[in-house]
Amino acid sequence: MDYGTLRGLVALLILALFIIIVVWSYSKKRKSSFDDVANSIFEEDLALREQAAKENKARHLDINNKQETNNNV
Repeated sequence: MDYGTLRGLVALLILALFIIIVVWSYSKKRKSSFDDVANSIFEEDLALREQAAKENKARHLDINNKQETNNNV
């Protein structure tokens, strides 16, 4: 087996792997999984926003309690 034949076989192997990966990634079984992963960033962002809103509300309530205490003095 000479070097040219080996290069040809490696090229065919790489082409076959590429076709397998493309078929795997575009299969209907994987679509829902890929969609879930793609949309997960939005779910994380929403959770972070909700957490920040809760923290801001708690801070606001704490500030109001301190102001009421100061007004009663």
